[in-house]
Amino acid sequence: MFTARTVRLLVPSAAALWTSALGLWGLSRQNSVWRDEAATWQVARRSTAEIVQLLGNVDVVHGLYYLLMHGLFELFGPGTAVLRLPSVAATAVAAACVAALGHRLAGPWAGLGGGVALGMLPAVQFYLQEGRPYALVAAGAGVSTLLLVTLLEGRGRAVHWIAYSGTVALCGLLNWLSLMILPAHLLTLLLSGRNGRSGRSGHDLGGPGEPGEPGEPGEPGEPGGRGGSGWSGGSAGLGKRWAAAAGAAVACVLPLVLFSRSQSAQVSWIPPLTWHMLIGPVVLLAVGGAGALLDRRSPYRPGGPSAAAVGLPLLVVPHLGLVGLSLIQPLFLDRYVLFSLLGLALLIGAAIGVAVRTVSRRLPRAGWWLLPAIVAVAAVALLPQALAKRSPASRVDDVLAAADDVRRLKRPGDAVLFFPSARRDTRLVSPDAFSGLEDIALARTPERSGTLKGVEAEPARIRAAMLTHRRILLVTDTPAVSRPPATERDRMKRSVLRNHFRIVTDTQTRGRRVTLYERRV
Repeated sequence: MFTARTVRLLVPSAAALWTSALGLWGLSRQNSVWRDEAATWQVARRSTAEIVQLLGNVDVVHGLYYLLMHGLFELFGPGTAVLRLPSVAATAVAAACVAALGHRLAGPWAGLGGGVALGMLPAVQFYLQEGRPYALVAAGAGVSTLLLVTLLEGRGRAVHWIAYSGTVALCGLLNWLSLMILPAHLLTLLLSGRNGRSGRSGHDLGGPGEPGEPGEPGEPGEPGGRGGSGWSGGSAGLGKRWAAAAGAAVACVLPLVLFSRSQSAQVSWIPPLTWHMLIGPVVLLAVGGAGALLDRRSPYRPGGPSAAAVGLPLLVVPHLGLVGLSLIQPLFLDRYVLFSLLGLALLIGAAIGVAVRTVSRRLPRAGWWLLPAIVAVAAVALLPQALAKRSPASRVDDVLAAADDVRRLKRPGDAVLFFPSARRDTRLVSPDAFSGLEDIALARTPERSGTLKGVEAEPARIRAAMLTHRRILLVTDTPAVSRPPATERDRMKRSVLRNHFRIVTDTQTRGRRVTLYERRV
């Protein structure tokens, strides 16, 4: 029905379109922006010089991403769509890469199943619409893994090695923890060298599980052909070239890694690793392991590595690496290894491919409907999760909702306080909502001080300024997510408000709290 060449284009294209549709669905999240995205928003609106100054003090690990978003904000203006569309596009690229990998390694149905599955994973749906760099890292992981498989199939040239090294380096500059993809790729290389496979490839969709015409160029089993395993005879040379490419990528990222250590206090809030934090990863590894076992039993045998040899290391190694790092310094956050879910999606796709072939042998017509049926059942089962991820309640707070409350409550001559000072992101994202309000605690603006939240005055000066105002708006967290005052400034703010002011209005919306205080007579 379709030629092999058409299927090679159709499978990743369908996965990318499906993922894009999921990303565009509810993109604005009811016009909400939470604190992590607020950091991107407010930094992206600064000048290039101000961003560079900021990176010398904080958030250097996100420097490349901030500069990218600065360029997009300059071109298209700030907004939730511009903030999140890069993540949607990046996840679509990642899904296309998974689909292409699955097609090469386990057949077209495995590729289509894996590509579709990626966008449906709950964690992916969360970061699919997130104004942060993690989806971009996942896209880079997909591209680099696809390049690695091309090299393992014996079809690579020098340009592929350069592209591989550059892609890994680019991912590392977006988030240097993504360098954990390198030991995953090394394990894939070792597994593929020991268990190299050859056989037919390039299946078309003439029927579920039915082989089509051999791929091109070359016949299956011939070095340089689509089905060839010609690299296996020169695996030592391949290993050396991989080591050189990996070393070059690490060398590019190493200065960032070393400099970022001076800003490690930024992640001091991450809790120490506990056993219950490992439940989710263990479940993912179990699902991926089941897919790997099914792939090993699959009759489909293309040239190059198996889906299990690519997907399982990509899933397992980053999680184990993050656990190991977290034993030294708490760093265990799932977003740091979001890219590992490409391995899970690939293994799910391989399992779907086995299921389609198994059903097709007994019920040829039913094989065509198996993947749509699986997708429909999964979509219904995951619909509550999908709706939740697109709700403002899925995030800790909503900066824009608090800004709306300030706009409604303020009067000319009022003052504003932020507790803690990090809640100043509300003003930085929506400056218009705070026009006419005096930020009485602020001594140096975030832009001038090269910080995310600015530099506040000494407690005595803040106290004196508070007592000169009749009305003060306090922007803080709701009790459910607030923390006790950690600084002398914040303790003083709370004390003065309690002893000298009374509450007139108290609004709590989506994790943020805006309280209007009036001076006692």
